[in-house]
Amino acid sequence: MAMVIAMVETAALPFDAVLFDCDGVLVDSERITNTVLRTMLHELGWKVSEADCFRLFVGRALHDEIAVITAHTGFTVTDEWLDDFRKRRNDALTLDLLPIPDAVAAVQEIDRIYRGNLACASGADRHKVELQLAKVGLDTVFAGKIFSGMETPRSKPAPDVYLAAAAALGVDPARTAVIEDTPTGVRAGVAAGATVFGYCPPESPSHNAPQVLLDAGATHTFTGMAGLPALLSALSALSSDRVVRLAGE
Repeated sequence: MAMVIAMVETAALPFDAVLFDCDGVLVDSERITNTVLRTMLHELGWKVSEADCFRLFVGRALHDEIAVITAHTGFTVTDEWLDDFRKRRNDALTLDLLPIPDAVAAVQEIDRIYRGNLACASGADRHKVELQLAKVGLDTVFAGKIFSGMETPRSKPAPDVYLAAAAALGVDPARTAVIEDTPTGVRAGVAAGATVFGYCPPESPSHNAPQVLLDAGATHTFTGMAGLPALLSALSALSSDRVVRLAGE
């Protein structure tokens, strides 16, 4: 893998910046967050299954799904209920959160190759994103380059958070690579004009199958973070089929 990186670093990089989603891409948070949410939905009388909870809520801002909760429970979601969810969620993340395998090393290498032109653009609230990045040791890499969809006019699948990140970095969104793991996030990256790479580890029940992300508009899919630096550096020098295979090695 190092040989591939060395071979292409002398050529022009195919992108001007790399924009990362957070949950499911950098941190293994979806299972933790959905366990808290599912528990609270059970308390409201909705015995939603784990699979359905993932399907309905992963990749979406919870405040955008209030109508779904009300339809299944009859409960009028209040600010107090949302605050309680966030507190219980943050407590669980503080205790149990781990990085996605190889994500920390991959981000550090991409930061080096792309000379700091990267950002984290998440649909989650800023406190959660900052908590998670600090927990896994990526807060320094993304310092000053964290963007929350809850601070933009529209959440994903609208492109607002990716457009905001690109603007802050001073780059054309069409010259960015977006790293996503959900159809909602993929559509947001595509709407921004970016080239979207879909992360889909086969062993993870909380991640989507490759075809789901391709159908949403991802240009490439990959199964392992260890191969991402080469994938993001090599597109101009190697065939796409070869690059995608390398990303899973």
